[in-house]
Amino acid sequence: MNGVLNIYKDQNMTSHDVVAIVRRVLKTKKVGHTGTLDPMATGVLPICIGQATKIVDFLQADKKTYIAELTLGVTTDTEDAWGEVLETKEVHVTDDEISKAILSFVGEIEQVPPMYSALKVKGKKLYELAREGKVIERQARIRHIYQIEILSIADNKVKFEVVCSKGTYIRTLCKDIGEVLGVGGHMSSLDRSATGNFHKEQSISIEDLKAESFDQSAHLIPIDLALTFDKKIEISDKAKELVMNGVKIDLAHYFKSELKAEDYVMVYNQQEFFALAQFNHDRLQVVKRFDTQRSS
Repeated sequence: MNGVLNIYKDQNMTSHDVVAIVRRVLKTKKVGHTGTLDPMATGVLPICIGQATKIVDFLQADKKTYIAELTLGVTTDTEDAWGEVLETKEVHVTDDEISKAILSFVGEIEQVPPMYSALKVKGKKLYELAREGKVIERQARIRHIYQIEILSIADNKVKFEVVCSKGTYIRTLCKDIGEVLGVGGHMSSLDRSATGNFHKEQSISIEDLKAESFDQSAHLIPIDLALTFDKKIEISDKAKELVMNGVKIDLAHYFKSELKAEDYVMVYNQQEFFALAQFNHDRLQVVKRFDTQRSS
């Protein structure tokens, strides 16, 4: 069994919980998720199975789309609704001021990872240190906000859609917006509606997965369709044999258009996807091989 399941994660579940359920239901060990969702967040969580676990890093790097709710006037220690309230303030800001503050974050931003996060420092997760009452200095990281659309503003609650880069903390974004407005704020709900090629509309629930009528073949997305790379080549039987035997050969002559440094190319033989190549130093060489006849 090789491919990706587009799972929709409910609240009160960790990403590791979902992996454990998939392993148990599908009776397979080689399973991995493609990006942690906080237990209280909901949304799209692609789960890689078998040979598809080799593309986890690529799927994690894809753009993410979230629907978030920001509650202004209340700050918490976790930057979301499930932490301890630190401060409350009256909210006397206009809708225009809120919109301007939120849209000012579009583009390249710096984010300081929250203490309540799974980021590791010297082998220990930050949230473990936070629970011990410790606060340590964290380095700001560059993130990219590609787009924000404000969906609604009602009293002190703002709902917006954000498209962002990997590693963006939406609760930190909510906190920072509150600080810009001078009233504080926290994230009161979060739903990931898309990541890469995976969208909420095509996702399946854990209940769907557990159902006796669940059809694995209908929902297991092939490895190549899970990736977002648009360049493809078709190579000969002999070239495939060399690649699968680990021989490093230059496949650049199979690609008729221009390639740029670090471009990824999907490699096919007789219309069957079996490898991923990357262009570097004027050579196109395979970096991942997929034996789809095996699950590991």
